[in-house]
Amino acid sequence: MVKGANVELSALTEATGPVTVALGWTDPSGSGEADVSVLLTGPDGKVRGDGDFVFYNQPATADESVRLLGKTPTGSGSEDRILVDLAALAPAVHRVVIAASRYGDATFGELNDLRLGVSDSSGEPLLSYDIRDAGPETAFIFGELYRRGDGWKFRAVGQGYDTGLGGLATDFGISVDESGEEDGSQPQAAQEPAEETAGGVPSDETPVDGAQGPQAADATDGGPSTENTTEQVVKPAAEEKGDGGRRNGRLRTAKKRSTLPKATKPSLADGPAWQEARLFSVSGLRNDHEREARATATLLSIMMQVPEFGRRLTARFNAPAGTLQAFAEASFKHGDGKVRPDGVIRVARAGRIWTALVETKTGGNPLKREQVESYLEVAARNGYEAVITLSNDLGIDGEHPLTVDKRRLRKVALRHLSWAEVAHEAHMLAHHLGVANPSHAWLLSEFLHYLRQDGAGCQGFQDMGTAWVPVRDAIKAGTLRLGDKRSMQVAESWEKLVRQLCLRLSGETGLTIAPVLRRRRDGDSSVRRLQTVGSLVEAGRMQAEIRVPSAAGPVLIEADLRTGQIETTVEIPAAARARSLTRVQWLLRQLGEAPPELRVEALPPGAATGPCDLLKNLKAEPGLLVPPDGAEIGSFRLTLATGMGVRRGTEEAGFVRSVDKALDRFYGSVVRGLRADGGMAGGG
Repeated sequence: MVKGANVELSALTEATGPVTVALGWTDPSGSGEADVSVLLTGPDGKVRGDGDFVFYNQPATADESVRLLGKTPTGSGSEDRILVDLAALAPAVHRVVIAASRYGDATFGELNDLRLGVSDSSGEPLLSYDIRDAGPETAFIFGELYRRGDGWKFRAVGQGYDTGLGGLATDFGISVDESGEEDGSQPQAAQEPAEETAGGVPSDETPVDGAQGPQAADATDGGPSTENTTEQVVKPAAEEKGDGGRRNGRLRTAKKRSTLPKATKPSLADGPAWQEARLFSVSGLRNDHEREARATATLLSIMMQVPEFGRRLTARFNAPAGTLQAFAEASFKHGDGKVRPDGVIRVARAGRIWTALVETKTGGNPLKREQVESYLEVAARNGYEAVITLSNDLGIDGEHPLTVDKRRLRKVALRHLSWAEVAHEAHMLAHHLGVANPSHAWLLSEFLHYLRQDGAGCQGFQDMGTAWVPVRDAIKAGTLRLGDKRSMQVAESWEKLVRQLCLRLSGETGLTIAPVLRRRRDGDSSVRRLQTVGSLVEAGRMQAEIRVPSAAGPVLIEADLRTGQIETTVEIPAAARARSLTRVQWLLRQLGEAPPELRVEALPPGAATGPCDLLKNLKAEPGLLVPPDGAEIGSFRLTLATGMGVRRGTEEAGFVRSVDKALDRFYGSVVRGLRADGGMAGGG
């Protein structure tokens, strides 16, 4: 679509379920993000009240007609998805405005590949809109869904505001407290008590996704901790009183949320071999069928018992919000025989039942095309909406890892989840976002423990594939050439590994961690893989940059297959001190826990190289980093090399685990302790 164009949705699809709106972009700098928001307006173009403003601290409307599905790292940067159930919208809602805003002075013109896409309930893309004229705007309306007669249309808007969230909000009848969000300061914590409905299900106003959860932990009893989330500083416009007076209502969405404590209870075991009893055990699993059956039953039961977790997963598949029930190994007639999917998920809402069949694989077992296609046929015959596959494989950019006959996807959506993505969602809720019921936080912790056990077979992407060893050996022999199809398979596996690294580190830190792409064409997965193949052929290296919001800069991961080394690198601006030696000393104070073999390089402004030495030598003689020509130090480059595993599979020495450990070590001992302090004035 082009700016200003509109289209009738019913002309694009026959599906009647919710639509998914996806906003995407690439951040070349890796230094900033954007937050999506949705405004529901009446015929006058204004919101009716605070419930019509959906944003990160209020991620859904009370009737669940609009819900933010969260930010997802993709191969092309980052994507925010929004579920809009048009049939469930109140008749008074005439427009659904899709917008986003950036922090501080960051503008949308600094982002690449700014785009919007709309998909129907089967996951079929309906339309796309690329925004190419963004500039100094700090808030942006991407598009809007609006009523036209008995139907809905979409309009590509592409309108920006250089006055930020305040300017955008004012146009729709919302006032913004200038002391809070606008300047990026942290809002005050609200002091409202938590509210729960029967059974621990959160009330309509309880934030489920997106709200920043508690960070503190109660280490005394080992149970879930509770803490209030932050209070949003956006206020609805003045509302009319019955007597003609006016009053300002403050939008308060803060509720108590339960998370797991950071400190663990002291062990009372009378020996290191004692294993604590767990709710979900991996003992007694004798074969792949038993692993798959237990993994499926465990997942589906947790989805039913923890509403926030079930909703985060089903929302990915355009399921409506409602009562969720799940069943294991239901039998269906197929041809002259029967088929038995691993599970069935059913969601009931307003007299309608949404149903998906589930097929599960654990360990290194691949999905089977014939089996999945038979489930697609069964789903279509029974009027079911989706077939969901789960395995340790990862899909990139929405691609399903299995290629099936597209004719079978006309009525049924085929969706995929990696066990790594399942663990990520559970980790975010248990440790960062929080859940309404403290017992549910504990259930999620037991589920996470189960997923991490080798016997469960649910550890995520662990195998670089059959092409890995031949390509590695060809690189060492100098015989790898462009056109080798195996190198493309390795490039695809590398991309999946990087995405899993981002998911895992996001869960552990509570931050949105995603790949950094420097060029517009990097948004195409085939282009990215060709770049990796070129690097493998020319230099024997694969590399990726990931953005860690708390870090001083993007983290570069490079795997050198010729030397068998994994290098992790970050560049940090030097503090504004008068002397170069003082700048070096400033850095060394922050590297107290860093490994002695850390390589430190001092870079003059605009220079690609500079004085370099190991941390163990610099602690004794910091002056080794001072440029001999008296040049100023503009930044420091820190690099840590780790040995590379060579085996293909899931053993301790495997390549995948080597990369995992290299990043964990670098982040924990180097990156986490760094701070960008270049703007500080100092003497010396």
